[in-house]
Amino acid sequence: QVQLVESGGGSVQAGGSLSLSCAVSGYTSSRYSMAWFRQAPGKEREGIAHIDNSGTTNYADSVKGRFTISKDNADYTLYLQMNTLKPEDTAMYFCAVAYHTRRWASPYEYNYWGQGTQVTVSS
Repeated sequence: QVQLVESGGGSVQAGGSLSLSCAVSGYTSSRYSMAWFRQAPGKEREGIAHIDNSGTTNYADSVKGRFTISKDNADYTLYLQMNTLKPEDTAMYFCAVAYHTRRWASPYEYNYWGQGTQVTVSS
């Protein structure tokens, strides 16, 4: 059974940094599409960063240049380094995994999800 567990969320002042981790267990395929999503209260879940087994990365415009997605080569641990955080980055952050996606930013493409970790950025 595939399980995803996020960690690393918290509260930070604007301009600060946080690093999120997502420990993935039970996923054994060498082919993968992994992403970070976030969801603020009253808003839709938004895809913000993606990486696949080819090493290709994708970012939403809202985080490009500030966030970096990476994956541990030894296992399926996924990371999100978040710099220059803004109050509008406040949301619940989720990691997600799929065997393959056509539209990386669509939450409907992903089979497995973590429970989320809260990020709060104060001004």
